[in-house]
Amino acid sequence: MTGTTAPHRGGRWIEQWDPEDETFWKETGERTARRNLLYSVLSEHIGFSIWSLWSVMVLFMGPAYGIDPAGKFFLIATATLVGALVRVPYTFAVARFGGRNWTVFSALMLLAPTVAALVVMEPGTSYGTFLLVAALTGVGGGNFASSMTNINAFFPLRKKGWALGLNAGGGNIGVPVVQLAGLLVIATAGATHPRLLLGAYIPLIVLAAVLAAARMDNLAPVRNDTGAVREALKDAHTWIMSFLYIGTFGSFIGYSFAFGLVLQTQFGRTPLQAASLTFVGPLLGSLIRPVGGALADRFGGARITLGTFVAMAAATGVVVFASGRSSLPVFLVGFVALFVLSGLGNGSTYKMIPGIFQAKALARGMSGEAAAAYGRRLSGASMGLIGAVGALGGLGINLVFREAFLSSGSGTAAFVTFLGFYALCCAVTWAVYLRRPAAATVPAVGVEAKPQLTSV
Repeated sequence: MTGTTAPHRGGRWIEQWDPEDETFWKETGERTARRNLLYSVLSEHIGFSIWSLWSVMVLFMGPAYGIDPAGKFFLIATATLVGALVRVPYTFAVARFGGRNWTVFSALMLLAPTVAALVVMEPGTSYGTFLLVAALTGVGGGNFASSMTNINAFFPLRKKGWALGLNAGGGNIGVPVVQLAGLLVIATAGATHPRLLLGAYIPLIVLAAVLAAARMDNLAPVRNDTGAVREALKDAHTWIMSFLYIGTFGSFIGYSFAFGLVLQTQFGRTPLQAASLTFVGPLLGSLIRPVGGALADRFGGARITLGTFVAMAAATGVVVFASGRSSLPVFLVGFVALFVLSGLGNGSTYKMIPGIFQAKALARGMSGEAAAAYGRRLSGASMGLIGAVGALGGLGINLVFREAFLSSGSGTAAFVTFLGFYALCCAVTWAVYLRRPAAATVPAVGVEAKPQLTSV
Protein backbone atom coordinates (compact mmCIF):
# COMPACT_ATOMS: atom_id res chain seq x y z
CA MET A 1 0.00 0.00 0.00
CA THR A 2 1.39 3.40 -0.96
CA GLY A 3 -1.48 5.60 0.23
CA THR A 4 -1.22 7.89 3.23
CA THR A 5 -4.33 6.80 5.14
CA ALA A 6 -5.41 3.56 6.78
CA PRO A 7 -8.84 2.61 5.38
CA HIS A 8 -11.32 1.52 8.06
CA ARG A 9 -14.53 -0.45 8.22
CA GLY A 10 -17.00 -0.77 11.08
CA GLY A 11 -16.01 -2.00 14.53
CA ARG A 12 -12.67 -0.14 14.51
CA TRP A 13 -11.14 -2.46 11.92
CA ILE A 14 -8.27 -1.13 9.78
CA GLU A 15 -8.44 -2.75 6.35
CA GLN A 16 -4.94 -1.93 5.08
CA TRP A 17 -1.71 -1.61 7.05
CA ASP A 18 1.86 -1.29 5.75
CA PRO A 19 4.21 0.19 8.35
CA GLU A 20 7.24 -0.41 6.10
CA ASP A 21 5.90 2.24 3.69
CA GLU A 22 7.69 5.33 5.02
CA THR A 23 5.15 7.81 3.66
CA PHE A 24 2.25 5.94 5.18
CA TRP A 25 4.15 5.54 8.45
CA LYS A 26 4.99 9.24 8.79
CA GLU A 27 1.57 10.58 7.82
CA THR A 28 -0.77 8.05 9.45
CA GLY A 29 0.77 4.82 10.66
CA GLU A 30 3.00 6.06 13.46
CA ARG A 31 0.25 8.03 15.17
CA THR A 32 -2.14 5.07 15.06
CA ALA A 33 0.50 2.59 16.18
CA ARG A 34 1.54 4.73 19.14
CA ARG A 35 -2.07 5.13 20.26
CA ASN A 36 -2.61 1.38 20.20
CA LEU A 37 0.70 0.86 21.99
CA LEU A 38 -0.37 3.16 24.84
CA TYR A 39 -3.59 1.31 25.64
CA SER A 40 -1.98 -2.06 25.04
CA VAL A 41 0.60 -1.20 27.71
CA LEU A 42 -2.14 -0.25 30.18
CA SER A 43 -4.03 -3.52 29.76
CA GLU A 44 -0.88 -5.63 29.82
CA HIS A 45 0.34 -3.76 32.89
CA ILE A 46 -2.76 -4.72 34.88
CA GLY A 47 -2.52 -8.26 33.48
CA PHE A 48 0.98 -8.62 34.91
CA SER A 49 -0.22 -7.25 38.26
CA ILE A 50 -2.93 -9.89 38.48
CA TRP A 51 -0.61 -12.66 37.26
CA SER A 52 1.90 -11.81 40.00
CA LEU A 53 -0.81 -11.28 42.62
CA TRP A 54 0.18 -14.34 44.65
CA SER A 55 3.74 -13.09 45.06
CA VAL A 56 2.02 -10.52 47.30
CA MET A 57 -0.78 -12.66 48.73
CA VAL A 58 1.74 -15.08 50.29
CA LEU A 59 3.12 -12.15 52.32
CA PHE A 60 -0.32 -11.76 53.89
CA MET A 61 -0.53 -15.48 54.74
CA GLY A 62 0.74 -15.66 58.30
CA PRO A 63 0.77 -18.67 60.66
CA ALA A 64 -3.05 -18.64 60.90
CA TYR A 65 -3.21 -19.90 57.30
CA GLY A 66 -1.25 -23.05 58.15
CA ILE A 67 0.80 -23.08 54.92
CA ASP A 68 4.57 -23.67 55.04
CA PRO A 69 7.12 -22.02 52.67
CA ALA A 70 7.11 -25.01 50.30
CA GLY A 71 3.33 -24.72 49.98
CA LYS A 72 3.60 -21.00 49.26
CA PHE A 73 6.23 -21.58 46.57
CA PHE A 74 3.86 -24.09 44.99
CA LEU A 75 1.04 -21.52 44.95
CA ILE A 76 3.10 -19.02 42.99
CA ALA A 77 4.47 -21.80 40.77
CA THR A 78 0.88 -22.75 39.89
CA ALA A 79 0.12 -19.19 38.80
CA THR A 80 3.31 -19.16 36.72
CA LEU A 81 2.48 -22.46 35.01
CA VAL A 82 -1.03 -21.46 33.96
CA GLY A 83 0.20 -18.06 32.79
CA ALA A 84 2.76 -19.76 30.56
CA LEU A 85 0.30 -22.26 29.07
CA VAL A 86 -2.42 -19.74 28.17
CA ARG A 87 0.08 -17.65 26.22
CA VAL A 88 -0.25 -20.00 23.25
CA PRO A 89 -4.02 -19.58 22.65
CA TYR A 90 -3.79 -15.89 23.53
CA THR A 91 -1.23 -15.40 20.76
CA PHE A 92 -3.57 -16.74 18.07
CA ALA A 93 -6.65 -15.00 19.50
CA VAL A 94 -5.43 -11.63 18.15
CA ALA A 95 -5.73 -12.74 14.53
CA ARG A 96 -8.99 -14.59 15.17
CA PHE A 97 -10.86 -11.84 17.02
CA GLY A 98 -8.82 -8.66 16.42
CA GLY A 99 -6.24 -7.00 18.66
CA ARG A 100 -8.63 -4.41 20.07
CA ASN A 101 -11.46 -6.89 20.64
CA TRP A 102 -9.22 -9.40 22.37
CA THR A 103 -7.63 -6.72 24.55
CA VAL A 104 -11.11 -5.79 25.82
CA PHE A 105 -12.04 -9.42 26.49
CA SER A 106 -8.72 -10.38 28.10
CA ALA A 107 -8.87 -7.32 30.37
CA LEU A 108 -12.34 -8.24 31.59
CA MET A 109 -11.16 -11.82 32.19
CA LEU A 110 -8.92 -10.44 34.94
CA LEU A 111 -12.01 -9.85 37.05
CA ALA A 112 -12.42 -13.61 37.61
CA PRO A 113 -9.21 -14.25 39.60
CA THR A 114 -9.42 -10.89 41.38
CA VAL A 115 -12.99 -11.37 42.62
CA ALA A 116 -12.27 -15.02 43.50
CA ALA A 117 -9.27 -14.03 45.62
CA LEU A 118 -11.36 -11.31 47.27
CA VAL A 119 -13.86 -13.97 48.36
CA VAL A 120 -11.47 -16.68 49.64
CA MET A 121 -8.53 -14.74 51.10
CA GLU A 122 -8.87 -15.55 54.80
CA PRO A 123 -7.57 -18.15 57.29
CA GLY A 124 -9.47 -21.41 57.20
CA THR A 125 -9.78 -21.58 53.42
CA SER A 126 -8.54 -24.94 52.12
CA TYR A 127 -5.20 -25.18 50.35
CA GLY A 128 -6.91 -26.67 47.31
CA THR A 129 -9.10 -23.58 47.02
CA PHE A 130 -6.05 -21.33 47.18
CA LEU A 131 -4.42 -23.43 44.44
CA LEU A 132 -7.48 -23.04 42.21
CA VAL A 133 -7.63 -19.28 42.68
CA ALA A 134 -3.86 -18.97 42.11
CA ALA A 135 -4.31 -20.91 38.87
CA LEU A 136 -7.00 -18.44 37.74
CA THR A 137 -4.51 -15.58 37.97
CA GLY A 138 -2.63 -17.23 35.10
CA VAL A 139 -4.96 -15.48 32.64
CA GLY A 140 -2.97 -12.32 33.39
CA GLY A 141 0.12 -14.00 31.98
CA GLY A 142 -1.67 -14.59 28.69
CA ASN A 143 -2.17 -10.85 28.18
CA PHE A 144 1.53 -10.48 27.42
CA ALA A 145 1.43 -12.86 24.45
CA SER A 146 -1.61 -11.31 22.79
CA SER A 147 -0.34 -7.79 23.43
CA MET A 148 3.12 -8.47 21.98
CA THR A 149 1.67 -10.22 18.92
CA ASN A 150 -0.68 -7.30 18.34
CA ILE A 151 1.95 -4.57 18.73
CA ASN A 152 4.46 -6.50 16.61
CA ALA A 153 2.06 -6.10 13.66
CA PHE A 154 1.69 -2.33 14.11
CA PHE A 155 5.37 -1.32 13.89
CA PRO A 156 8.03 -1.53 11.14
CA LEU A 157 11.07 -3.72 11.70
CA ARG A 158 13.35 -0.76 12.41
CA LYS A 159 11.09 0.26 15.33
CA LYS A 160 10.21 -3.15 16.73
CA GLY A 161 12.97 -3.31 19.35
CA TRP A 162 11.84 -0.02 20.87
CA ALA A 163 8.10 -0.71 20.56
CA LEU A 164 8.18 -4.28 21.84
CA GLY A 165 10.54 -3.28 24.64
CA LEU A 166 8.27 -0.42 25.71
CA ASN A 167 5.15 -2.58 25.47
CA ALA A 168 6.69 -5.41 27.48
CA GLY A 169 8.45 -3.11 29.93
CA GLY A 170 5.27 -1.19 30.65
CA GLY A 171 3.54 -4.50 31.24
CA ASN A 172 6.34 -5.87 33.40
CA ILE A 173 6.03 -2.82 35.68
CA GLY A 174 2.71 -4.31 36.76
CA VAL A 175 4.74 -6.69 38.95
CA PRO A 176 6.45 -4.06 41.16
CA VAL A 177 3.33 -1.88 41.16
CA VAL A 178 1.17 -4.60 42.75
CA GLN A 179 4.03 -5.30 45.16
CA LEU A 180 4.22 -1.61 46.08
CA ALA A 181 0.46 -1.56 46.55
CA GLY A 182 0.79 -4.59 48.81
CA LEU A 183 3.50 -2.78 50.78
CA LEU A 184 1.17 0.21 51.22
CA VAL A 185 -1.62 -2.00 52.55
CA ILE A 186 0.68 -3.89 54.94
CA ALA A 187 2.28 -0.65 56.19
CA THR A 188 -1.01 1.17 56.79
CA ALA A 189 -3.67 -1.46 57.52
CA GLY A 190 -1.50 -4.44 58.50
CA ALA A 191 -0.85 -7.90 57.08
CA THR A 192 -4.40 -9.09 57.81
CA HIS A 193 -6.18 -6.98 55.17
CA PRO A 194 -5.38 -8.39 51.70
CA ARG A 195 -8.91 -7.58 50.50
CA LEU A 196 -8.04 -3.87 50.42
CA LEU A 197 -5.46 -4.57 47.70
CA LEU A 198 -7.79 -6.85 45.73
CA GLY A 199 -10.68 -4.40 45.85
CA ALA A 200 -8.51 -1.58 44.49
CA TYR A 201 -7.79 -3.51 41.27
CA ILE A 202 -11.40 -4.16 40.25
CA PRO A 203 -12.13 -0.61 38.96
CA LEU A 204 -8.71 -0.48 37.29
CA ILE A 205 -9.50 -3.64 35.32
CA VAL A 206 -12.81 -2.18 34.15
CA LEU A 207 -11.09 1.09 33.18
CA ALA A 208 -8.49 -0.74 31.06
CA ALA A 209 -11.24 -2.62 29.20
CA VAL A 210 -13.26 0.54 28.55
CA LEU A 211 -10.26 2.49 27.24
CA ALA A 212 -9.22 -0.39 24.98
CA ALA A 213 -12.73 -0.53 23.54
CA ALA A 214 -12.78 3.22 22.89
CA ARG A 215 -9.24 3.85 21.64
CA MET A 216 -7.70 0.71 20.09
CA ASP A 217 -8.01 -0.79 16.59
CA ASN A 218 -8.15 -4.20 14.95
CA LEU A 219 -5.86 -4.90 11.99
CA ALA A 220 -7.74 -6.80 9.28
CA PRO A 221 -4.51 -7.91 7.49
CA VAL A 222 -3.43 -9.85 10.59
CA ARG A 223 -4.71 -13.38 10.11
CA ASN A 224 -3.84 -16.71 11.69
CA ASP A 225 -1.58 -18.58 9.34
CA THR A 226 -1.50 -22.29 10.15
CA GLY A 227 1.27 -22.78 7.62
CA ALA A 228 3.39 -20.18 9.42
CA VAL A 229 2.72 -21.89 12.75
CA ARG A 230 3.82 -25.24 11.37
CA GLU A 231 6.90 -23.66 9.83
CA ALA A 232 7.76 -21.89 13.09
CA LEU A 233 7.35 -25.12 15.04
CA LYS A 234 9.77 -26.88 12.71
CA ASP A 235 12.33 -24.07 12.75
CA ALA A 236 15.18 -24.66 15.17
CA HIS A 237 15.46 -20.92 15.87
CA THR A 238 12.02 -20.91 17.49
CA TRP A 239 13.22 -23.39 20.09
CA ILE A 240 16.68 -21.86 20.49
CA MET A 241 15.10 -18.47 21.19
CA SER A 242 12.62 -20.15 23.55
CA PHE A 243 15.57 -21.55 25.49
CA LEU A 244 17.25 -18.13 25.67
CA TYR A 245 14.00 -16.49 26.72
CA ILE A 246 13.78 -18.95 29.62
CA GLY A 247 17.07 -17.42 30.76
CA THR A 248 15.87 -13.81 30.49
CA PHE A 249 12.12 -13.58 31.02
CA GLY A 250 11.92 -16.84 32.96
CA SER A 251 14.44 -15.36 35.39
CA PHE A 252 12.58 -12.06 35.62
CA ILE A 253 9.15 -13.51 36.35
CA GLY A 254 10.45 -16.37 38.51
CA TYR A 255 12.53 -14.07 40.70
CA SER A 256 9.71 -11.50 40.83
CA PHE A 257 7.31 -14.10 42.21
CA ALA A 258 9.82 -15.63 44.63
CA PHE A 259 11.84 -12.66 45.91
CA GLY A 260 9.64 -11.71 48.88
CA LEU A 261 9.22 -15.31 49.97
CA VAL A 262 12.99 -15.91 49.79
CA LEU A 263 13.56 -12.86 52.00
CA GLN A 264 11.04 -14.13 54.54
CA THR A 265 12.21 -17.74 54.51
CA GLN A 266 16.00 -17.44 54.26
CA PHE A 267 16.64 -14.09 55.92
CA GLY A 268 13.78 -13.99 58.45
CA ARG A 269 12.24 -10.75 57.19
CA THR A 270 8.76 -9.78 58.40
CA PRO A 271 5.98 -9.27 55.79
CA LEU A 272 6.51 -5.51 55.97
CA GLN A 273 10.30 -5.78 55.69
CA ALA A 274 10.02 -8.20 52.76
CA ALA A 275 7.41 -6.07 50.96
CA SER A 276 9.58 -2.96 51.38
CA LEU A 277 12.36 -4.67 49.36
CA THR A 278 10.49 -6.97 46.97
CA PHE A 279 9.39 -4.34 44.46
CA VAL A 280 12.84 -2.81 43.80
CA GLY A 281 14.23 -5.52 41.52
CA PRO A 282 11.10 -5.99 39.35
CA LEU A 283 10.75 -2.21 39.00
CA LEU A 284 14.30 -1.73 37.75
CA GLY A 285 14.07 -4.78 35.48
CA SER A 286 10.86 -3.47 33.94
CA LEU A 287 12.13 0.05 33.40
CA ILE A 288 15.28 -1.12 31.66
CA ARG A 289 13.58 -3.56 29.25
CA PRO A 290 13.01 -0.86 26.57
CA VAL A 291 16.69 0.02 26.89
CA GLY A 292 17.56 -3.57 26.04
CA GLY A 293 15.40 -3.34 22.93
CA ALA A 294 16.92 -0.01 21.90
CA LEU A 295 20.48 -1.30 22.42
CA ALA A 296 19.60 -4.33 20.32
CA ASP A 297 18.30 -2.02 17.55
CA ARG A 298 21.65 -0.24 17.59
CA PHE A 299 24.23 -2.97 18.25
CA GLY A 300 22.47 -6.25 17.49
CA GLY A 301 20.33 -8.40 19.73
CA ALA A 302 22.77 -11.31 19.96
CA ARG A 303 25.63 -9.14 21.23
CA ILE A 304 23.48 -7.55 23.94
CA THR A 305 22.00 -10.93 24.88
CA LEU A 306 25.42 -12.58 25.25
CA GLY A 307 26.72 -9.73 27.37
CA THR A 308 23.60 -9.96 29.51
CA PHE A 309 24.05 -13.68 30.20
CA VAL A 310 27.73 -13.23 31.08
CA ALA A 311 26.78 -10.52 33.58
CA MET A 312 23.89 -12.61 34.96
CA ALA A 313 26.28 -15.46 35.65
CA ALA A 314 28.58 -13.06 37.53
CA ALA A 315 25.66 -11.62 39.53
CA THR A 316 24.51 -15.13 40.42
CA GLY A 317 28.01 -15.85 41.72
CA VAL A 318 27.62 -12.87 44.05
CA VAL A 319 24.23 -14.21 45.22
CA VAL A 320 25.70 -17.68 45.90
CA PHE A 321 28.48 -16.08 47.97
CA ALA A 322 26.00 -13.95 49.95
CA SER A 323 23.54 -16.81 50.43
CA GLY A 324 26.23 -19.08 51.82
CA ARG A 325 27.30 -16.41 54.32
CA SER A 326 23.81 -15.08 55.12
CA SER A 327 24.80 -11.55 54.10
CA LEU A 328 21.59 -9.72 53.25
CA PRO A 329 23.22 -6.50 51.89
CA VAL A 330 25.45 -8.41 49.45
CA PHE A 331 22.54 -10.71 48.57
CA LEU A 332 20.38 -7.72 47.68
CA VAL A 333 23.08 -6.21 45.47
CA GLY A 334 23.45 -9.44 43.49
CA PHE A 335 19.73 -10.17 43.31
CA VAL A 336 18.76 -6.68 42.16
CA ALA A 337 21.51 -6.88 39.53
CA LEU A 338 19.88 -10.08 38.26
CA PHE A 339 16.60 -8.24 37.82
CA VAL A 340 18.24 -5.38 35.91
CA LEU A 341 20.17 -7.74 33.65
CA SER A 342 17.17 -9.97 32.96
CA GLY A 343 15.23 -6.86 31.95
CA LEU A 344 17.95 -5.90 29.47
CA GLY A 345 17.97 -9.44 28.12
CA ASN A 346 14.19 -9.48 27.75
CA GLY A 347 14.38 -6.52 25.41
CA SER A 348 17.30 -7.83 23.37
CA THR A 349 15.98 -11.38 22.91
CA TYR A 350 12.57 -10.21 21.69
CA LYS A 351 14.25 -7.86 19.23
CA MET A 352 16.17 -10.83 17.82
CA ILE A 353 13.03 -12.77 16.83
CA PRO A 354 11.77 -10.70 13.86
CA GLY A 355 15.33 -10.01 12.74
CA ILE A 356 16.22 -13.71 12.65
CA PHE A 357 13.31 -14.59 10.37
CA GLN A 358 13.86 -11.62 8.07
CA ALA A 359 17.54 -12.62 7.84
CA LYS A 360 16.46 -16.10 6.77
CA ALA A 361 14.29 -14.54 4.07
CA LEU A 362 17.27 -12.56 2.76
CA ALA A 363 19.34 -15.73 2.74
CA ARG A 364 16.69 -17.38 0.56
CA GLY A 365 16.95 -14.62 -2.02
CA MET A 366 13.99 -12.50 -0.95
CA SER A 367 14.33 -8.74 -0.72
CA GLY A 368 12.41 -5.63 0.25
CA GLU A 369 8.78 -6.05 1.26
CA ALA A 370 8.82 -9.78 0.50
CA ALA A 371 11.55 -10.34 3.10
CA ALA A 372 9.82 -8.05 5.60
CA ALA A 373 6.50 -9.85 5.10
CA TYR A 374 8.16 -13.23 5.63
CA GLY A 375 9.81 -11.94 8.79
CA ARG A 376 6.49 -10.61 10.16
CA ARG A 377 4.72 -13.84 9.28
CA LEU A 378 7.17 -16.19 11.00
CA SER A 379 7.98 -13.93 13.95
CA GLY A 380 4.28 -13.43 14.68
CA ALA A 381 3.74 -17.19 14.66
CA SER A 382 6.75 -17.89 16.88
CA MET A 383 6.40 -15.11 19.46
CA GLY A 384 3.59 -16.73 21.39
CA LEU A 385 5.41 -20.03 21.50
CA ILE A 386 8.64 -18.39 22.63
CA GLY A 387 6.82 -16.33 25.24
CA ALA A 388 5.04 -19.41 26.60
CA VAL A 389 8.19 -21.52 26.87
CA GLY A 390 10.11 -18.59 28.36
CA ALA A 391 7.47 -18.11 31.05
CA LEU A 392 7.87 -21.76 32.02
CA GLY A 393 11.31 -20.72 33.24
CA GLY A 394 9.52 -18.87 36.03
CA LEU A 395 7.84 -22.13 36.99
CA GLY A 396 11.22 -23.87 37.00
CA ILE A 397 12.76 -21.22 39.25
CA ASN A 398 10.01 -21.52 41.85
CA LEU A 399 10.12 -25.32 41.81
CA VAL A 400 13.92 -25.28 42.21
CA PHE A 401 13.56 -22.84 45.13
CA ARG A 402 10.89 -25.08 46.68
CA GLU A 403 13.14 -28.13 46.47
CA ALA A 404 16.17 -26.23 47.83
CA PHE A 405 14.29 -24.93 50.86
CA LEU A 406 12.69 -28.33 51.50
CA SER A 407 16.04 -30.10 51.48
CA SER A 408 18.33 -27.57 53.15
CA GLY A 409 16.31 -24.59 54.38
CA SER A 410 18.42 -22.34 52.12
CA GLY A 411 18.28 -21.15 48.53
CA THR A 412 22.03 -21.59 47.92
CA ALA A 413 21.66 -24.83 45.95
CA ALA A 414 19.04 -23.19 43.75
CA PHE A 415 21.36 -20.31 42.86
CA VAL A 416 24.18 -22.72 41.98
CA THR A 417 21.75 -24.41 39.56
CA PHE A 418 20.85 -21.06 37.99
CA LEU A 419 24.54 -20.19 37.59
CA GLY A 420 25.10 -23.33 35.53
CA PHE A 421 22.07 -22.55 33.38
CA TYR A 422 23.30 -19.02 32.57
CA ALA A 423 26.66 -20.44 31.54
CA LEU A 424 24.83 -22.73 29.11
CA CYS A 425 22.84 -19.77 27.74
CA CYS A 426 26.12 -17.94 27.08
CA ALA A 427 27.44 -20.89 25.12
CA VAL A 428 24.29 -21.25 23.02
CA THR A 429 24.07 -17.53 22.18
CA TRP A 430 27.69 -17.40 21.07
CA ALA A 431 27.63 -20.67 19.14
CA VAL A 432 24.42 -20.00 17.20
CA TYR A 433 24.28 -16.23 16.68
CA LEU A 434 27.80 -14.82 17.03
CA ARG A 435 30.29 -17.48 15.95
CA ARG A 436 31.34 -16.85 12.34
CA PRO A 437 32.40 -19.94 10.41
CA ALA A 438 33.73 -19.65 6.90
CA ALA A 439 30.48 -20.89 5.41
CA ALA A 440 26.84 -21.54 6.26
CA THR A 441 26.05 -17.99 7.33
CA VAL A 442 23.24 -15.61 6.55
CA PRO A 443 22.84 -11.90 7.23
CA ALA A 444 21.72 -11.28 10.76
CA VAL A 445 19.45 -9.86 13.17
CA GLY A 446 18.26 -6.45 11.97
CA VAL A 447 21.28 -4.22 12.61
CA GLU A 448 22.95 -1.76 10.32
CA ALA A 449 26.35 -3.41 10.56
CA LYS A 450 25.01 -6.71 9.13
CA PRO A 451 26.94 -9.23 11.26
CA GLN A 452 26.53 -12.90 10.51
CA LEU A 453 23.98 -15.33 11.90
CA THR A 454 25.02 -18.96 11.94
CA SER A 455 22.39 -21.11 10.30
CA VAL A 456 21.02 -23.98 12.38
